[in-house]
Amino acid sequence: MKIRKLGDLQVSALGLGCMSMSSAYGPPADRVEMIKLIRAAHDRGVTLFDTAEAYGPFVNEELVGEALAPIRDEVVIATKFGFDIDLKTGARTGGTNSQPKHVKQVAEASLKRLKTDRIDIFYQHRVDPNMPIEDVAGAVKDLIAEGKVKHWGLSEAGGQTIRGAHAVQPLTAIQSEYSLFYRGAEAEVLPLCQELGIGFVPFSPLGAGFLTGKIDENTKFDPSDFRNNVPRFSPEARKANMALVEVVKDVAGRKGVTAAQVALAWLLAQKPWVVPIPGTTKLHRLEENLGAVDVALSPQDLRELADALAEIEVRGERLPEAALKMTGL
Repeated sequence: MKIRKLGDLQVSALGLGCMSMSSAYGPPADRVEMIKLIRAAHDRGVTLFDTAEAYGPFVNEELVGEALAPIRDEVVIATKFGFDIDLKTGARTGGTNSQPKHVKQVAEASLKRLKTDRIDIFYQHRVDPNMPIEDVAGAVKDLIAEGKVKHWGLSEAGGQTIRGAHAVQPLTAIQSEYSLFYRGAEAEVLPLCQELGIGFVPFSPLGAGFLTGKIDENTKFDPSDFRNNVPRFSPEARKANMALVEVVKDVAGRKGVTAAQVALAWLLAQKPWVVPIPGTTKLHRLEENLGAVDVALSPQDLRELADALAEIEVRGERLPEAALKMTGL
């Protein structure tokens, strides 16, 4: 496995997003099998594992904690705070909560669930419009001083928020959606990361599965799958957006690799400090994704993809309206 840096933190070139093992894409996967999968990822060189208190809530952190306990000192664990979740019951209001006291309480609870004495990357999951980012940064700075957190980051934050946070406590990583399917980070966030020396961690690097070429307008999702409520995944939008997938598949066919590998290789080709975190619940998909590290896209390949992106208008918003309002982009 190749190595990259998020700020001054060294990690594998691809991480593993663990959310789908417990939530969002349908019923939770078998816990025992997911523990095996997480450990299999480590066996294959993955060192960055991403979770959050909100996934479940809580159960994904517990899963990741159990899976990584035997190899804790060999991995980087990233988790997140920032939603208004009752720490005892897991009840959610649907809003955000980054009050400094709550941030510190979340850290303590996450440490217990993760079976560890430190969180390697502690992200603010969504910007809290009711709490100045400088105050949030101050709370995390206290946690870093106590040794409970090593590095911190922001998820789905805009430029002003990033600058304000970084001035108080330097950021290690920004995590936002980024892929051939959604490139919003290119306008402001990626240039700012380069300027400030912050790493970038794309989530949904395969477009929530769409860029694998395994989904079309006839695909039926489980009733509990979040994609049922995403405009970009309406049957009409999927039909229109297949034009993008066909371009990716063309490049993949010419190179003798898969569409997913091209999509991940494209991200890796953008900047040396970009570390995607594709998620999966299947070993063969994990191995397929990790194979992208060895896929070299030529300047011609990258030009072809760039030209196609310029001609194709992706249909549909990437999130439901209420979720979009919670992003800082």
